[in-house]
Order: sequence, then structure tokens, then C-alpha cells
Amino acid sequence: MKNQPTLSKTLSRRTLLDASACTALAAMLPLQEAAAAIPPADPWERADWIVRSIRATSFPDADFPITRFGARPVKGHDNGKAIAAAIAAAHDAGGGRVIVPAGTWESGAIHLKSNVNLHVQADATILFSTRPQDYPIVFTRWEGMELMNYSPLVYAHGQENVALTGAGTLDGQAGPDNWWSWKGPWNGTVEHGWKEGMADQRPARARLFQMAEANAPPEKRIFGEGSYLRPAFVQFYACDRVLIEGVKLRRSPFWQVHPVLCRNVVVRGVDIHGLGPNNDGCDPESVDMMLIEQCTFDTGDDCIAVNSGRNADGRRLATPAQNIVIRDCRMKEGHGGVVVGSQISGGARHIYAERCTMDSPDLWYAIRFKNNALRGGLLEHFYFRDLTVGQVSRAAITCDFNYEEGADGPFKPVLRDILIQRMTVAKAARVLDSQGLPGAPVGTLRIEDSRFDGVTHPSILAHSPDIRLSRVRVNGAPVQQL
Repeated sequence: MKNQPTLSKTLSRRTLLDASACTALAAMLPLQEAAAAIPPADPWERADWIVRSIRATSFPDADFPITRFGARPVKGHDNGKAIAAAIAAAHDAGGGRVIVPAGTWESGAIHLKSNVNLHVQADATILFSTRPQDYPIVFTRWEGMELMNYSPLVYAHGQENVALTGAGTLDGQAGPDNWWSWKGPWNGTVEHGWKEGMADQRPARARLFQMAEANAPPEKRIFGEGSYLRPAFVQFYACDRVLIEGVKLRRSPFWQVHPVLCRNVVVRGVDIHGLGPNNDGCDPESVDMMLIEQCTFDTGDDCIAVNSGRNADGRRLATPAQNIVIRDCRMKEGHGGVVVGSQISGGARHIYAERCTMDSPDLWYAIRFKNNALRGGLLEHFYFRDLTVGQVSRAAITCDFNYEEGADGPFKPVLRDILIQRMTVAKAARVLDSQGLPGAPVGTLRIEDSRFDGVTHPSILAHSPDIRLSRVRVNGAPVQQL
């Protein structure tokens, strides 16, 4: 475990990243910046403030081609050491671009460092190994719980001013013959290779849950070989100023873009396609100040899923996902378009989505909230506008407190202050499926100036007393209630 990040380092970074009180943040800034740290009260003015306030990456005008360090686009040649050498050289020189030129470059895990932009040029493909031994054990987070596990394919921990850019492709090569079968039984969108009698993640997943609930130190939750917990594709952990722009992600083992405990994050123009189990497109977890724009998602799970830790781990870190703007994205296949949960025990607030297009018979929901009484968490201040939905197979909007464990837990989920404006849906089985719990109803949900056509089933409302409609039409007819 030499040179692995410690829990104390992770927690010290989290202290910097927790911006739950703007007044505390303002006190840390120079006087001339303090006023800018106080967000406007109007929701969409606040969204504009978030975008303006995200601190951008900036890199010296210096290039470090991986070919200079021994990389070769030859089948069977592992370029991991050459890429690592290029990253180290750029970092030691004060920063710059590590260039991956046109060609196919085989590699294991890539670990980025501060002030380095890994730039994958057009017609370049990084072809990632499917051998678990090519992914060293690192401090990471898996389904909302901290642990020591296989490195994500592209990883950075505790770094600042770091980027993954270019028009090239990162190919995880996951499929039924390698990573995906580790999921075990799964009613997903593609055949994923698992058959009865094969080893899978279930025993290790249960052990990780138990360790987290027992508050075992995360650095002692050691998994990896024999545990079958798949690595994420791209994970920036406890980083400040992160840019992911332009690249194509293909065939991910697990979650695809996963920033954790990061601040000042931009994901722009990324094309994400992965239809395997748990192939979420982008999972911002306990992130503050983030923009996701102009991205395309075609996924085997939720397209965008905002998270903040599962159960005891989420409550221990107590860092909400907040101040996130999603705009001008396209969602194709997936379980949900814009989703909050279900690893949401740390809470979420001030999430905005606008001008997104969603359309697929294999997209379950457009807007999705999922939680339960084992996770809990305070979820509030969600604003959506100008969403164009062609087809979803289940409901346009769902608020689900019965997800997985449902009412089986002592932690009351709270969801309130949701505003949806100018949403148009061409085809959906239902407008709304909103199911709270006894003693934990879904809070205020307002839908305004919206139209839902092709609706074939009535909405489902359970423990959802505060649904407010204004200028809403269903199948062409104005409605006052669902």
C-alpha cells in the first residue's frame, strides 16, 4: 500500500471542498472577490452565477508528445509507462499538454497530475487493458462508499488544474468477456456475459456495505483481486479546477465520468456511449460548482446521476452535491436523463438543467429522483426548463422513495422545491410517478407551461400532496391536477 492516499489527506481536501455556507467561503477570499461569492437569490440568476464563478483551467503553452517518451502505436505494446513519464515531465516542468497523437495506443491505468492536460488528438484512440492487474489499488469511491480498489482507467487524486481534452477516443474495451460479467445477475439493456456459477461482485459488495456501516477506516477497506468490484472509467477525486472536454468514451467497465469531492468542474462536449451494467454517463458526487454542457449520453444506466455518498459513508462525509448546471445536452438510451440519487445521503441542492433533448424508447424517465429510508438526505432547490422530450418508456418525471430498500430504514428522505418549466413531451406512458413514504412525503413540485402528449396511463401519486400545475396540457387538454 506504499504511497497510497491516506484518509486524513482525503478529509483535509474535503474540508476545502465543503462550501455549504457561502459566508464561510467568502471569508476565505480576498476582499475584492468576497462579493462574487454571494450567489443571487433568483434561481436562474444563481445558475448564471455558478457558470461565471467556476474557476477555469489554464496550462502553459508546452507540449509533451508521448512518442518522445517511448510510446508506440503497436498492437501488444503497453504504453502506460511512456504516458506516465510524459505526465511526470509535464508536471515537473510546471505544466502543459501531454499529446496522444493519431493512432491506437494500448495502456493500463493513467494517473494525471496537477497542471497537466492529457490531450487525445482526433484519430487517436487509447485502448485500455482489460487485465485487472494493470489497475493498481488506489483510494477511490465505489457506489458511494470509500475504499481501496482497482484504479479507475483515468484517475487523479488531490490534484489541481487538470484536464482530459481532445477529439480522440478512450476505449475501455469492456464487454461480456471481461468487466461486465462481474456485475452478476442483471436485467440490463445488453447481454453482459454473466452465467450461473460465475464469480461476481455480490459477496464483496455486501462486505463493503457492512464495513461502511461499521465505520471501518476507508484505507482498511481493501478490495481488488478476487472482489470483482469494477473500476470507474474517468475519476477525479478531491481535485480543484477540472476540465473534461471533447473526448469520446466507449465501452466502460462501470461508471463513466465520476468526479468526487471536486470543486470547479467543467464537462463539455463529451460523447459518452456505454450500454453495459452500471454504465452511468456522468456521476457528480459531492461536487461543488460544476457545469455539464453540450454532451451526448447513450448509456446502460442513468445519463447524469447526481450523488453524495451512500448511507453511513454519505452521512460521515456530509458533503452535498451542489451548484451544478446542466445545459444543451442530448440524452438517448438510459434509465434516466437528469437524475438525483440514489447514493444521496450527503444531500443535494441547487441543481439546474435547461435546453436538453431526451429521446429514446429505451430511456425510462426524463427527470428522476430516487431515494429511500436507508439513504436519507436533504434534497432541495431543483430547477428545470426548456426540456424537449421525444419519447420515454415509463414516466416523464418520477420521484421515488421506494428505490431498492424503500421504507426499510430510519433515515427520513426529504425532497422539496422542484420547479419544471416549459417541458414538452411527445410520448410517455405517464406524466408523473411520485411515491413518497408514510411520514416522508414528496415536497413541493411545480410544473408550469408544459405539455405532455402520447400519455397512455394515469399518473401515480402516493404520499405526494403538494403537486402544483400551472398552464399544463396532457394529450392536448388543459389539466389542473394529475
